[in-house]
Formats: sequence, structure tokens, C-alpha cells
Amino acid sequence: MSTLSVSNITDGTDTVGTSYVVNGSAKAWVNFNQQSTMSIFGSFNISSLTDAGTGLTDIALSSSMSNTGFALAITRQDTVVNNDSTGFDGINNKTVSNFRFVSIENAVVSDTNNGHGIVHGDLA
Repeated sequence: MSTLSVSNITDGTDTVGTSYVVNGSAKAWVNFNQQSTMSIFGSFNISSLTDAGTGLTDIALSSSMSNTGFALAITRQDTVVNNDSTGFDGINNKTVSNFRFVSIENAVVSDTNNGHGIVHGDLA
């Protein structure tokens, strides 16, 4: 395997340091359905989804993070506008290779048809 070492990348007009590209890029993202048969609409660095119960999905990363201090942003977007919120179980179900998505609608844990998750941090 070869290594290409550069300090800047340019498109001919704008130049950016490679550290911004490496450190500022999402290390994983996923758009998925929790309802019926769980499915991934699109993803990067996601190996699988596991149904952990109503409104709960364990999301596995293909490549692990270097530690559990990674930043995680998650949300749900359903076709009906309700009092929706999301969260994640970071105490019991966040590891370097997995996190749990929790979907809540009108203060009740419920499956969503359109969940999203984005991970930022350092890969192992």
C-alpha cells in the first residue's frame, strides 16, 4: 500500500489544509428505517443495524473510533409533524464500535421511518 502525504488540497481556486479534511469530516453517517423490516437508505462506515426493541436501534460502525469520546448527532424525521425527539443511550450502549439510537414521539419511545445519525471524532 502506498501513502500519499500532502499538506494542502486545492480545486484550482480554493485551497484547504488536509488536517481540516481529515479531522473535520464525518467518520460515519446513516439514514435508516426502524419500522417493519429495518433498512438502511444510505450510509458511510456503518456495518449493521440491530433492532433492540421498539424505538431502539443499535448501530454498528465498520471502522471503530479511537475512544468513546466521539461526537454524535442523531435525529428523526417522519412524514407527520409531532412532538418528536431522539437521543442515544451513551451510558450503557456507546462503545468505540457501536451506539444506540433512541426514537421518541409524543414522549413515547416509538419506531421511526426516517432516522439519521452522524459521528465525528478520531478513528482508531
